[in-house]
Formats: sequence, C-alpha cells, structure tokens
Amino acid sequence: MTSYKNIFIIIPVLLCTIFTTSHANQEVGNRSPILLGQSCVLTGPAKDLGIEMRGGLIAAFAKANEEGGIQGREILLKSKDDGYEPDKAIKNTLEFITEDQVFMLIGEVGTPTSKAVIPLVEKNKIPFFAPFTGAEFLRNPFRKYVINIRASYFQEMERLASYLIGKKKLTRIACFYQNDSYGFAGLQGIKKALAKRNMELVSTGSYERNTVAVMGAINDIYKASPEAVVLVGAYSACAEFIKLSENMVGKDIIFGNISFVGTDSLKETLGSYGANVVVTQVVPIPQDGSLPIIQEYQEAMKKYQHDVPISFTSLEGYIAGTLFHRIAQGVEGALTREKFIDTMQNQGRFELGGLTLNFGKDDHQGLDTVYLTRIYPKTEEIE
Repeated sequence: MTSYKNIFIIIPVLLCTIFTTSHANQEVGNRSPILLGQSCVLTGPAKDLGIEMRGGLIAAFAKANEEGGIQGREILLKSKDDGYEPDKAIKNTLEFITEDQVFMLIGEVGTPTSKAVIPLVEKNKIPFFAPFTGAEFLRNPFRKYVINIRASYFQEMERLASYLIGKKKLTRIACFYQNDSYGFAGLQGIKKALAKRNMELVSTGSYERNTVAVMGAINDIYKASPEAVVLVGAYSACAEFIKLSENMVGKDIIFGNISFVGTDSLKETLGSYGANVVVTQVVPIPQDGSLPIIQEYQEAMKKYQHDVPISFTSLEGYIAGTLFHRIAQGVEGALTREKFIDTMQNQGRFELGGLTLNFGKDDHQGLDTVYLTRIYPKTEEIE
C-alpha cells in the first residue's frame, strides 16, 4: 500500500492556514469559501478507507476550484479523525456544526459513526452527503437531509446471493460480521436475500470493531461446514478471517465481501489468498478508463492526490465531490442548504461522464447498480 506517513504532518498545517476564515455566513450569497466537514477514520485498522475517501474528495474539489469553484467561491474540506468510533464522530460533528459552521457534512465513513450523528444532522437540518455506507437506516425511512450516492447493503447482498446460489449453486452459506450496526445491517441483508430463496444461514460468527480477533468466529462458523461465507467487516479483519480459514479449513470455500471492506486494501493484504474472494462494488472498476468520469478521476488523482491510491474508495470520494460541485453550481441565487436539496431533487438526473445518478423528492439515493468482482490475480468484473 502507498505510504501515508506524511499525511498527518501535512493536515494540521493546512487546517491552521486555510481555515482561518469565519464560516458563520455559509448560507448567504457571499464570496467566502464554502466549508464542508468530514468526520472519518484516519487512524487504526480501517484507516485506508478514510484516507482514500478523503483523497477522492480533495481531488474533486481541487479540480472544481481550479475551474472557478462555485460562483467564484472555493470549496474547502476539513477532515477530522474519528478512528471509526461513534463517540469521536459525535464530538467531531458537534464541532463542525457549532464551531466551524460548515455548510454540510460529507463523506462520513462507516455505519456506526453515521448512526451516531444522524440525530445531530436532523436536529440541525444540515445535509449529510455521500456517507460511505449502504446501511438501510439512511434510506428507510426516508430522511430529507441524508443524500446517498451508493447502492444499499441490501442491494449488495441480493447480488451476492444471486451469484452464490443462482450461479454457483451453493446451499450452505454462513456469515462473518462485525459486532455493531454495520455488521447487523449486512447480516440482516443476507438473511433477507436468503429468505427470498427459502433459505437460511447455516451459521454465523462475529468480531469486535477495530480488532482482528476472529478465531471465535472461525470456530462458530465452521461447525456447520459452509460452502461459502459472506463477510461484513473491514479489510484487516476480513483478511485475517480468510487467511486463517484457508490454512485451517481448506481452499474450496468462496468468500463474498461487500464494498465497505475496502477492496484494494483487502486484495493487497491477501495476496494469493484472494483466489476464492469476490466483492460487490457500488462504483465501476477505477482502473477502467472506458468511462470519461474514470479518466477524469485518474487525471485528477495524479495531479492533486498522487500519494493516494487509485481505488474503489477514492473513486467513490471523487464522484461524491464532483456531484456536490455539480448540484451547487445549479443553485440559483444564494447557496443555502435548503436550496441545495431542492436543486438536487428538482433536477433529478445528473450525468457525470458516463455515470448517471438519479434523485427525486422521495428518493435520495443516486445509484442502484451493484457490480460483482473477483480480486485475484487482478480485479475484474464477474458477469
């Protein structure tokens, strides 16, 4: 993985020098920068997810600012590390709202952290834009101030079930999950997909967030001799589970992951252990230059964020940043939070270089497509 040892040296300097402007008037038609707040994981076992999501956002905003920003106003991103812990996410979010007075929150990484701050989002009527999670509570019931880009975990699990059962003809499926709201969301999703096919999980096993303590889950899961294991976790724990499984149980089991795992970090950690691993994705393969948005993303990352990998996660961040810019540009008159949401709903359809996102008054999820990929020896889509 690309080294990030310098990122934490650079960030504090930027925060001290760039964010000295008062942002109390984010919602009036002035010429001050538009400040967005991101609470995300920048340290710990899941840090690659936050670093890459942030990198994609910064690349998109740098490109937008070079092209004139939003009616001449710069877009600035302030990122704060929450370590993938809900209490830190709450603290960061309160600071963003009360002290920094950000225009909106963007690119939150994770289900447990997102769930913790939603009450603050709705109380303060501040948009919660492009969270890096497919959790159902951000979609159902409908929440006016939540704007999702990606397909849901339920949709990802339906795609996995279709592959494992419909194509591979497997009948014994287990689930390894993180013991929190993220893991429960995935667990509920695979149970729903199996129930649709009159099936149930043969076994389950869990681990604690921000750990790689998976041995208990291995013992629980393999008592039932599954043919496939669906994994709902971050890359470090999922890689540990897969490696131990193949060494202890054998190499005939298929491992199905959902997008939040962090495909590129998982692939690098696994090496040849990734031969039987598939991952659902909510954005196209980031190395595929056939789409103009991918070409644009690759060029922007090389120019503005060359230390951050080309990955599914940084691509999702870039799409999020580009979409924010596109919507904000379409707002007539002074840019306000309510007018931003109204513009998104009323325009509805956004074409981003071959990628189409659709929104509506009661539909705040832009994408529904789920891709299925294998990751070894190279990442490629499975039909």
